[in-house]
Amino acid sequence: MSAITGIFHANRDPIPFDHTNNLMKSFLQYPSDDINTWKNDNIFLGCHAQWITPESIGELLPYYDYERQLAITADPIIDNRDELFNMLQVDQEQRKLMPDSQLILLAYYKWGEEMPKKLLGDFAFMIWDEKENKLFGARDFSGARTLYFYRNENKFAFSTTMEPLFTLPYVDKELNEEWLAEFIAIPTMVEAVDMFSTVYKSIQQIPPSHSITVKNGKVSFSRYFTIEVNETLKLTSNEEYEEAFRDVFQKAVKARVRTHGEVGSHLSGGLDSGSVVSFAAPELKKENKRLHTFSYIPEDSFEDWTPNYYVANESPYIKETVNHIGNISDNYLSFDGISPLSEVDNFLEIMEMPYKFFENAFWLKGINEHAQKDGIKVMLNGARGNHSISWGSMKLTYDFYTDMFKKLRWVSLYNELDAYCTNYNTGKSVVIPFVAKRAMRSLVTKKKQHNDNFPVFINPSFAEKTNVFEKLEANGFSLNSNPTNLTKYRNKYYKQLFTWNKSGVAETKLSLRYGIWNRDPTNDLNVIRFCLALPNEQYVTGGMDRSIIRRSMKDFLPDEVRLNQRKRGIQGADIVHRMKSDWNSLINELHALSKDSEVNEFINGKMIKEALSKIGNEPKHELLFGADFKLLTRSLIFSRFIKRFGKKEVMT
Repeated sequence: MSAITGIFHANRDPIPFDHTNNLMKSFLQYPSDDINTWKNDNIFLGCHAQWITPESIGELLPYYDYERQLAITADPIIDNRDELFNMLQVDQEQRKLMPDSQLILLAYYKWGEEMPKKLLGDFAFMIWDEKENKLFGARDFSGARTLYFYRNENKFAFSTTMEPLFTLPYVDKELNEEWLAEFIAIPTMVEAVDMFSTVYKSIQQIPPSHSITVKNGKVSFSRYFTIEVNETLKLTSNEEYEEAFRDVFQKAVKARVRTHGEVGSHLSGGLDSGSVVSFAAPELKKENKRLHTFSYIPEDSFEDWTPNYYVANESPYIKETVNHIGNISDNYLSFDGISPLSEVDNFLEIMEMPYKFFENAFWLKGINEHAQKDGIKVMLNGARGNHSISWGSMKLTYDFYTDMFKKLRWVSLYNELDAYCTNYNTGKSVVIPFVAKRAMRSLVTKKKQHNDNFPVFINPSFAEKTNVFEKLEANGFSLNSNPTNLTKYRNKYYKQLFTWNKSGVAETKLSLRYGIWNRDPTNDLNVIRFCLALPNEQYVTGGMDRSIIRRSMKDFLPDEVRLNQRKRGIQGADIVHRMKSDWNSLINELHALSKDSEVNEFINGKMIKEALSKIGNEPKHELLFGADFKLLTRSLIFSRFIKRFGKKEVMT
């Protein structure tokens, strides 16, 4: 894992030392195992390295291959090393020591600009091809690692983070109003739909699944990969599907525990992180290592106010998982006395941009701080699980039953409803009329789409000025929160790059700050392909939502977790409780924000005032579920960014 940077002068002007020196100085805020640079006339490459994998220890980056006349600086963990070694016919002895950067360089030498298609893993890299007098780089398919750049007619500069680029005298620090409009207008966690743009006008980013070529003063891009699964997997039994799932998922987990340090994992009381842990702990036992798990729980003084189908403190379920699997050192972190409000400024520095996950930022940061002290180098998670391994909501289940009803598949429907009624302790006399009514309604009328109830709080004049809603629509972003066809929605989700980028930005910048690489087996490309190829019934069969993961994890997870369909964990139920002592200052800041002319150029101050009147002056727990609370916390984060980081200025 590395923070990488570089400069290329297309007009062959020499690169001043102070430019390269200032770039590298910007990375000194991050821990490092090694710092190196490479320079040749009009090309400069730098690397602020954090060694994560066994092969990265002592790795020289940037690296120049004299024989092939290629130089590379890279931020990679490549998961299909054995496959690439075989394809490239690398000697067995070399395989043990070769770092991922040199493997990438060999792959480029053989396949040229087609090379990124061959790589599996998380990566961002830039290669200087001396013979061709060009720079070539790429970002992995889901954008797990960031790579920003600046360009003009003669100069090209790149960096893992944005701030170093502002040390260059020709890079202006001016806000990008198009990006800001998208950030405000989008109700979901997505920050923008234009994947080339950033919060600053002068800085762009390489989108996920894209490569970049810089040659003869021109910059070009190519989307090298799109997830396409056109054939449905056909096996002979449920047991075969389950075995095939475990095989592909086990390989994904095994690839992601490769490190010379300790391995950690986020762990909730649910299926996704539990499934990751259930494969990771036994795998680490083979290396005489224990898996360290980290779970956020409410602070001690919190009294659970949530409905009985929610679980605010998931520790009982977590402990069931830990005890069932074994070889785990479990940590339950409540961060007593810490408010999410107190972490906003620090997290803005980490992110370099406004963010939307107010409720999660403080404990994500806290877990990383704790894990760093424990020597964790790789932190596993199951963040993409909802769209891959645990796909199959109750809506999909009801759609499946409705489809069987319309197709008169009475025997199959009877068996499924029998299993459903057993799981949910209900009767067919309740369920069958519900399914029949649903089927008849779908035959008579099309279900109306419902707009997301999140308030539109962008300043109308700013929205009109930037044409933001037209732009969102043109880029395939729907403001509808209730897709009628879940299968089409899911396939579209995996093709739209803006759904990926948001997690990669946060994870890259947190990883650099704490020297910990976040890795998600549920985001493995082969796992995603497998899950997309499954027949829909594999997600709902047996009267269960998320059926494939529940069935496949039999004996791997305790039944109390695996078969739990009645209670759902809710992280952050104690958020308002944590903010009680800060509540008056929060309300006062928001009132001031609603009148601030600088901020109100972008957001609708009237909407802020209306939201404030709705939530009142007293902290109430249920505010957490309301759109007004989200609107206000996002406005606060946005306002602080504008005030602290968004001033229009030129860095000298």
